[in-house]
Amino acid sequence: MKIKVESEKIIKAVKKLDGIEIVLENPDDAKEAINLILRKTDLFKGDNYGKLRDVKVSSFQEYKTSSVDYKMIVLLEFLFEDNIPLDTKVAAIKELQEFFGKV
Repeated sequence: MKIKVESEKIIKAVKKLDGIEIVLENPDDAKEAINLILRKTDLFKGDNYGKLRDVKVSSFQEYKTSSVDYKMIVLLEFLFEDNIPLDTKVAAIKELQEFFGKV
């Protein structure tokens, strides 16, 4: 399953959790930031959410009105262990989206 998150929300989350203002220039920067967020929030630690194997991170530019008005969008792909129920995956990802919605 994949979700997209604006880079600004990731930056704000790291600032809120760790007190540092980061710069996201590429997917590697975003991967480090996501790992910080997951480590600090313990979002995927509960038994209800199964076991998250990894989060693949990629990015793309989303152009709103012109070639100079764009945002970096981070695409997160969640890789869970086999045989994890779909409802469990959805619940875990929804919790992360709600976290970013509050930032």
